[in-house]
Amino acid sequence: MAYQSFEDLEVWQRGCRLSVAIFQTFESSKKFSLKDQLERAGLSIPSNIAEGAKGGSTKDFAHFLNFSKGSCGELRTQLYIARKLKLLGRIDFDNFVAETKEISAMLEGLRRSILTKSRPKQKRSRRKLKA
Repeated sequence: MAYQSFEDLEVWQRGCRLSVAIFQTFESSKKFSLKDQLERAGLSIPSNIAEGAKGGSTKDFAHFLNFSKGSCGELRTQLYIARKLKLLGRIDFDNFVAETKEISAMLEGLRRSILTKSRPKQKRSRRKLKA
């Protein structure tokens, strides 16, 4: 997919929506350290996409997409803990976990795509096979 800016990327848009939903869901939580970690991990997902897209090389962008994937895993872990502590209902938990998995898959697809497009094309050799 060709894009003009990171704002055009669906994965960035979904990451932003997820981050906002995390902030809203845990707004009144009294578990301040967990709340902070949830918010930071959620915020890190679209932030790393943006930073990587503006960073320079394709290799750097791919590296930041990996950071963003890591934040998806971190957030998912924290969601499991929040669920065990009964800070999060089953429906919200299921929706958040599903969204982190989908975003993570999208990030991997984007990472592979940009790395494939940046590789120089190799010339095919026309060697004759010996009979």
